[in-house]
Formats: sequence, structure tokens, C-alpha cells
Amino acid sequence: MPRIVADTNIYISALNFSGKADEVLALGGVLARKFRWSATRVREARAAIGDFTVLVHPREPVSVVREDEADNRILECALAVGADAIVTGDHHLLELRRFGGVRITTPREFLDAESRR
Repeated sequence: MPRIVADTNIYISALNFSGKADEVLALGGVLARKFRWSATRVREARAAIGDFTVLVHPREPVSVVREDEADNRILECALAVGADAIVTGDHHLLELRRFGGVRITTPREFLDAESRR
């Protein structure tokens, strides 16, 4: 299985809605605020995915996406962990297609590529 960085929109979709993002499950940081999750529910979700996620503290700043500065944090994480792919629905990131050797893909594209392996 490749090492991936999932964008926040993938985390939120996976935990709140059904669809392809469910298959690329991860957790975003705005669940309590945006979806009014209780602190207990956020802790339970973090625990559920804790076995297959890693908290990353990037050290190399990136400033590639000017339209949405927060998207650069995803690129920084991908570089910090040596990711093979970024899985996202964010159009600013998808327009890049690749960054520093990391492919940028939608959940469907990622899952389709993995099923062919």
C-alpha cells in the first residue's frame, strides 16, 4: 500500500458521508466546529483511525498554492512523510497533478489505481 496524505476534505467526507472517501478514511481537524461533533465523538474517531495514521509536523514550508494558503500545509505534510500520493477533492491541489514527485489524485482515481495493482 502506498504512503498517502489525505486532504482535509477527504477526512470530513469519510467521517460524515458515504462514498469513495469512506474507502480512504482519515480525520480532519474541523469536525467539532463545522459538524458540531462532541469532544467525545472526536476522540473516538481519532482512536478509530490512530492505528493507520501518523501526526506530521512539517519543517519545510511550501508556498505553491496562492489561492488557498491552507492547501500548502497538505503539500508540506506529503513532503515530510515522503508520500506517494495526496488524495483530495480540492481543485487547487488537483490542478497541480504532481508536486515534488508526489502524485495528486481524487479518491476514485486512487482506488482505481490501487485495484489494478
